[in-house]
Amino acid sequence: MMPVPPDHAGGAARPLRIFLVEDDPGFAARLGGVVAAQPDMALAAHAGSVQEGRALLPGLRADIMLVDLGLPDGSGTELIRAACQCRPEWEIMVVTVFGDDAHVTESIAAGAAGYLLKDCPDPEIAAQIRTLSAGGSPISPIIARRILDRMRRGEDGAPAPQPAAPEPPGERLSPRESSVLAYVTQGYTYEEIAARMGVSRHTVLTFVRRIYVKFAVNSKMAAVAEARRRGYRVD
Repeated sequence: MMPVPPDHAGGAARPLRIFLVEDDPGFAARLGGVVAAQPDMALAAHAGSVQEGRALLPGLRADIMLVDLGLPDGSGTELIRAACQCRPEWEIMVVTVFGDDAHVTESIAAGAAGYLLKDCPDPEIAAQIRTLSAGGSPISPIIARRILDRMRRGEDGAPAPQPAAPEPPGERLSPRESSVLAYVTQGYTYEEIAARMGVSRHTVLTFVRRIYVKFAVNSKMAAVAEARRRGYRVD
């Protein structure tokens, strides 16, 4: 485990603090090098297992967690769930060799907002970290294509069936996610929503990304339209 550095003082913009969970020393060094080479990023801590990661969660000052799935003492999804409970303001992205549907689906369900394969080029990793911090949901193109194909077609190759009726309000979104969506619909900025809800802007972005994942959309307008289609009251 790596100790947590102090917060930056003064008025200068603080770099994104990255918490890396990776048991492969070579790849950990590679990702650490990617972070160190960016003027707007800093490595906050490194853990090599689920247990080490859990131990760091309560007191760690970080903004983004990059986590592998194949850890020596369990799955990275365990740590994703724990982080979502303990540090909901964090942005979480998987960086792994596993590109199958089961791992992708489980990670997103656990709370990951991004999913990259380890063959992603270093400059792209840095760019996707920034995308994640800005509220996006980076996904390796090959995985994104497969998700879209699966959405367009059923598992047997036939068109996917449409839902018979809109889902009842609140069935999928949590109360706080519903509140965020309602504020977004009313035109409030993320900063204004954060002030009204008494949370950080990062927490608001976390709720927005979860809404995007649950609704399979990638914009505010699409999220609002999908909410209305499903019968949510967002006005």
